[in-house]
Amino acid sequence: MWTVYSFTGASIFASIIFSLLLFLSIDENPVMQLLFGGLAVIFELGKFFAWYEFGERRARRNYTGAFSAFAFYAVLAAISIGGSVGGINSATNKAQSHVNVQQSKINSYNMQIEAIEKQIELNNVAAEKYIQMERIATGVTRIQRENDKLRQQQQDLATERDSLPVVSQGSVIGLIDSLAKSLNVQTQTAQLGLVVFLSVLLDFFAAFFVGLIGEELRFRNQFRSMNPITINAFSATEPKEPELLTNHMEAGQDAETCDIPDIQAEPEAPKTAYENVIDALSNNQVNCTKRAVTRFLKLTSEEVDDIFKQLLEEGIVSKKPNNHYQWHGVTES
Repeated sequence: MWTVYSFTGASIFASIIFSLLLFLSIDENPVMQLLFGGLAVIFELGKFFAWYEFGERRARRNYTGAFSAFAFYAVLAAISIGGSVGGINSATNKAQSHVNVQQSKINSYNMQIEAIEKQIELNNVAAEKYIQMERIATGVTRIQRENDKLRQQQQDLATERDSLPVVSQGSVIGLIDSLAKSLNVQTQTAQLGLVVFLSVLLDFFAAFFVGLIGEELRFRNQFRSMNPITINAFSATEPKEPELLTNHMEAGQDAETCDIPDIQAEPEAPKTAYENVIDALSNNQVNCTKRAVTRFLKLTSEEVDDIFKQLLEEGIVSKKPNNHYQWHGVTES
């Protein structure tokens, strides 16, 4: 259960953090941020309390109360999912911005290199015209010198572009790009879909563990409320010696001469292991499992296997498809 508590606390804490990112961005005033932050925490804790209460009322078959608790949870869950979407989206946008800045620098260098290439092509066209006009010595030679300078500028720009530091692409950004390419959608659409999916998954993950804790607590309370039958329960039905004496005196017998019957109970024969198992299962003192019976009655595994085999043959228990046993009870003939 400590593992369940840890996962539940971590998921609730993460959901609160993402909701805080959304509510704190509403206003920059510290007082308003404090108020909105407190509102986000109240919404988150109230949401999980409503889900826990939904499980409690459903277990008590209070379906009207369960429906109202679920409706309250649905409203708070929508607010929480919106906060998680805003928080996760803000984090992914910040990571994407670093990649975009670096890409813009590379695009700028590429545009300059492409512009120089177009200028070289225009110079080549002019050189062809000079050749047709047989002005190679004057026009073509000058154009070749200009093209050499432009080629050198291209090489310098390409060197500067390739020397830019490489920005490491995060796993989330890589995942978004992969989703956009595989689904043939824009990067923003893939990012929004991933963020919504993670937000809903986080909320349902926390709600699942809250419901699991509620089931465990209900099981413990039900187990503790069971009253096992003890020997003290039979003490009230045993006849007492003074009552027998009074009955004899009322019948006209003298207290000194009356014969008081001997009230010595005959010792009962000790019960067999099979009978102890039947009693324990009939009185709901133990669950209908081999392990529970072994621990409760301190029996060996071989004895419990033989007893359950006999119970199966007699039809007192049955075996489910998942190999669990189901108790049917002893039918009185």
